[in-house]
Amino acid sequence: MTDVIVIGCGVIGAALAYRLSQYKLKVLVLEKQNDVAMGATRANSAIIHAGFDPEPGTLMAKLNVQGSNMARTLCEKLSVPYLNNGALVLGFDKEEELTLNKLYERGIKNGVEGLSLLDGEQTRAMEPHVSREVTLSLYAPTSAIVDPWEYALAFAEVAKTNGVDFRFEQEVTAIEKTAFGYTVITRKGRYDTRFVVNCAGVASDTVHDMVAPKSFTIRPVRGDYCVLDKNENSKAHCTLFQCPSKSGKGVLVTPTVHGNLLVGPNAVPCEDKFRVNTTADGIDFVKRMALRSVPDVDFRSTIRSYAGMRANHDRDDFIIEFAAPAFLDIAGIKSPGLSAAPAIALEALKLLEGVGLPMERNPSATDERKKLRFRNMTVEERQRAISENPLYGRVICRCETVTEAEILGAIHSPLTPHSIDGIKRRAGSGMGRCQGGFCSPKIVELLARELGISPLEVLKDGAGSYILDSETKDGEKANEL
Repeated sequence: MTDVIVIGCGVIGAALAYRLSQYKLKVLVLEKQNDVAMGATRANSAIIHAGFDPEPGTLMAKLNVQGSNMARTLCEKLSVPYLNNGALVLGFDKEEELTLNKLYERGIKNGVEGLSLLDGEQTRAMEPHVSREVTLSLYAPTSAIVDPWEYALAFAEVAKTNGVDFRFEQEVTAIEKTAFGYTVITRKGRYDTRFVVNCAGVASDTVHDMVAPKSFTIRPVRGDYCVLDKNENSKAHCTLFQCPSKSGKGVLVTPTVHGNLLVGPNAVPCEDKFRVNTTADGIDFVKRMALRSVPDVDFRSTIRSYAGMRANHDRDDFIIEFAAPAFLDIAGIKSPGLSAAPAIALEALKLLEGVGLPMERNPSATDERKKLRFRNMTVEERQRAISENPLYGRVICRCETVTEAEILGAIHSPLTPHSIDGIKRRAGSGMGRCQGGFCSPKIVELLARELGISPLEVLKDGAGSYILDSETKDGEKANEL
C-alpha cells in the first residue's frame, strides 16, 4: 500500500515526486514509457516564460509567474542548465502593436517584472538580426531558457534518492475505487494507494474517465521544430516570439542552453495523441515563419527536426482539481506548463494536504543534486577531474565534449537509462553536429557492458527501438527493426 501514486512522469509528475519526497510518505510513480520525460517534456520550446501571456486571475497566470520565479534557484540546486536570456515579442503592424500593448498590460496585472515596449530601432539595437519590418516589441527580461528533460530528470533523480519508487512501461488500463482509496491497474501489475494524482499529459482525460464522468477532453496539437548548428546561435540572443494567437505563442526563434538555435513550432490539431512525426509541410511553415522574424537564418545548418504534442483541451485554464475523493487531476497542462511545473507541484501538495495527506517532513531527505559537465570546466578543473578519474580524459562525444566518465555516470544514475537517447538526455552525447554518428557505437558498447546485456538489446529510445539486428541460424531475425 502506498500513500500516493503519481500517474505520468513528465516534468509535472517529476516535480510533484520531488516535492512529495521531502515528506515521510510512500510514493509510487507509474510511467507508460521506458524513461522519464518521454512526452511533451522532451519536445518543446524549452522556455521559462515570464508570464505576460495568460489571462489575469487564472491558475495559469498565477503558477506561470510563480514557477518562473522559482526556476533559477531550483536549477542551481539541481545542476540544470539555465540561462536568463530575456524575450522579445515582435510586432509587424498596427494591429500587432495593439496586441503587444494588451500583453504589456496583462503582464503588469500578472506581476511580471521589468516589462517594457521598444520601438523597431530599439529592438534591433538589442537583436541586430531582427527583421527591418518589426515596428514594436515587448521586452520581458525575466524570460529564460532551460534544458527541459534535464529539469524533469533532476526532479525525478532526487525523488528516487529520497525513496520514491519509479516503475516504467506501466501504462494504466483501469482504476478501481476501494475502501482505502484506489487500486491502479497497469499491464504489469496492481497497485493499492490512498491517493492518486493524474499527471498523464495527453492521456490525462483517459485516466480521468476511469474514475469520474467526463469533464474535459484533451485536443492535442502537434508542433514541428528545427534545431540548427551552433554557427547559427548568434542570430538570436533573446527568445524571439511572434504575436500569440488562439492556437499558441507562434513560431519562435531562440538560442538553446546547449548553444544551438531552435525554431518552431507550428500548431496542427491531431487525432492521434502519440503520433509525433514531423511533416514536410510543417517544417516548411516553421522555416517560412521564422524567416519573418529573422530573415538571415540559414536553414542549411539544420542538424535535426522533431515534433512534440501539446495537451490542449476544451477549457481556458490549467485543470488542477479533485475529480473524485482522493483523486487529483493535474491535466491540460499546455504552455506555460514547463515554466509553471514547480509551482504546480506546490499547489498539488496544498490540495492533497487539505484532504488529509499527512505532511511530516523527512529530515534525511535531500533537495539538491550535483552534476559535473566536463565541457563546462576550466582547464584546471579538467586536469583535476582527470587525475581523480582518468575516464574524464576519454572523450566519447566529440561534438559536445562528453567523456566516458560522464556516460558511465549517466548509466549508473539513480534512474538507469536503457537507451542511447536516455544517455543523450542525461549526458548530452549525440546532441551535436553529427547527431550521434560518431559516438553511438561506443555508447551501445558501454550500455551493453555496464548493464550486462547483449548489444542487440540496446535501444535507440522507446521500447522496441533496437539499434542492432542479427539473424539466427534458421534465418529468423533476432530483433525486428
